[in-house]
Amino acid sequence: MKKAVIFDLDGTLSDTIASIKYCGDRALGAFGFGPFTQEQYKYFVGDGAANLIRRALAAGGDEELVHFQEVFSLYRKIFRENCMYEVKPYDGIPELIRELKERGLLIAVLSNKPHAETVNVIETLFGRDCFDEIRGQQENTAIKPSPEGVFRISQQLGLKQEEILYLGDTATDMRTGRNAGVLTLGALWGFRDSAELLEGGADALVTHPLEVLDFL
Repeated sequence: MKKAVIFDLDGTLSDTIASIKYCGDRALGAFGFGPFTQEQYKYFVGDGAANLIRRALAAGGDEELVHFQEVFSLYRKIFRENCMYEVKPYDGIPELIRELKERGLLIAVLSNKPHAETVNVIETLFGRDCFDEIRGQQENTAIKPSPEGVFRISQQLGLKQEEILYLGDTATDMRTGRNAGVLTLGALWGFRDSAELLEGGADALVTHPLEVLDFL
């Protein structure tokens, strides 16, 4: 019996790729890089903002990352102001959240997106008191696929690992869940495909948010 679901954010709860591309293209374009397609950004993201910029710069020809600090600094500034640009929850997510809460399960978010922007997106889309715990990227916690964020959430909620289900959409998410020893589902509506999720160690794949209910 599961008592909580921990969600990834980008590509799992919310479709944020337009905002990431908008901010990324503006920051990178200021130094002559890009623009890049949404499909490219889907593979730049997933391991924190710094790695996003590193991957984009390398794709643009700056393999030595000469411009990293300047672009990253500008990206963070632009992203703070535009993290909600065209962001929306995926179809079925509001219904899943409502059903989980009606069943008395706890819900949490663990993202590699900077913490302030993670909170902004969640509270804007779902309300201030919807989630029981929200953790974005913070200086005192290793980013995914480290299981540290899952452990901190489980400790905060007073839960054992076997009582938690983790849902994400990238190999990084699958490794996070597996590293933490929790049931790990791959979301096929997100940024990556089934092959990546299975290779990353998904226990199972779901094609629609409400299918998560079958694993509780």
